[in-house]
Amino acid sequence: MGTVHRSATTGRFVSKATTARWPGKTTTEPVGSGTSNSTTVHRSASSGRFVTESTAKRNPDGTISQRV
Repeated sequence: MGTVHRSATTGRFVSKATTARWPGKTTTEPVGSGTSNSTTVHRSASSGRFVTESTAKRNPDGTISQRV
């Protein structure tokens, strides 16, 4: 199982070094086989922020859906 780091402000991926510099402004998320993969979330492709399911349905080319 791996981890990814995101800016809590923008939702974009950031480096591990950025996470170390700004621990209060970043999140670390588990990814891979160790996650339950039972919940689907939707993100804006341009900003990386979470969006609602209805927004994802209205704009399928501008959103990314993933199971976490």
